[in-house]
Amino acid sequence: MFYKRSVIAVVSIFLLTGCSALPTVAPIYAERNVLSGREGTNGPVLAVKVDDTNAAHPQIGLEDADVVYIEQVEGGLTRIAAIYSSVIPQRIGPVRSARISDIEILNQYGRVAFAYSGAQKKLLPVIAAANLQNLGAQAQPPSIYTTDPNRNSPFAMVLRADLLMAKVIEKNYQITTANNVGWSFGDAPEGGKLTESVIMHWPATRYSASWSESESRWLLSHNSKSNVADSGVILGPTTLAIQMVLITDSEYGDKFGGVTPFSQTVGNGRGFILRDGKTYAALWNRASEGIGTTWTLTDGSEIKFAPGQIWVALTDKEPDFTYITASAKPTKTK
Repeated sequence: MFYKRSVIAVVSIFLLTGCSALPTVAPIYAERNVLSGREGTNGPVLAVKVDDTNAAHPQIGLEDADVVYIEQVEGGLTRIAAIYSSVIPQRIGPVRSARISDIEILNQYGRVAFAYSGAQKKLLPVIAAANLQNLGAQAQPPSIYTTDPNRNSPFAMVLRADLLMAKVIEKNYQITTANNVGWSFGDAPEGGKLTESVIMHWPATRYSASWSESESRWLLSHNSKSNVADSGVILGPTTLAIQMVLITDSEYGDKFGGVTPFSQTVGNGRGFILRDGKTYAALWNRASEGIGTTWTLTDGSEIKFAPGQIWVALTDKEPDFTYITASAKPTKTK
């Protein structure tokens, strides 16, 4: 579209000036972020932990994330790890504490700026030793980790992401800029099942995603309510990756005695890629923590993502799909 507008502008100028021949015009392409494939810069990577309980909704700033992970935490609830690079919004939240799964997930992005509210005491030295820039609230001023007066604790901490990233520049922290983490973007492969919606399960949380033809993305619901951000935008990705992972108890826990689950994202497994209104059975592979996650069809050929925001659901429970049959009547299946 940008190239088309540029060419139209050049043609208009030549017609107005009476020129009879057009010059050779090189295409002008907008920069695209390598994490999401959408227009935007490949800036330093910021990862923010965001609460995902009912009381934390509506969440702030998730619509600007390039990649969003849904992780299982204590009590079967979920928490969000949001990855930003192309756009850094002013505010993100509500910010909550880190978990052991975050370290393995984030390592594939390089040395990221990591924003979170705190962590279990035993986990803090592990975070400090990890390959990330530790920018947790415990070492930052309240001007950066603010308190929203319209929210109740512990759902009131909101990150001033713009101020945090300004501090990154001021202190010359060495943060990795966005680079390829395994997937690429392009046309959808042949096949796939036309899909109306999918339901994803965790022990105490349920997400659903319904395809919107008019918006060309999957509109999300959280625990049966439309997942509307603080801005009024319904959250939803153009590519939804459901990554089936092994979830086991870790050696960590919360202050209430709950055991922290660990989602294993290094190794290989199966899953599903949803894009363009279709579901593709897929396989994922990640050889080590420092290597990105690749996705292929079951025949081994690469499956490309649709440019735009990506959500990755890390779960060990089978999703429920509502497929669209040839007769246009939705068919539910697992």
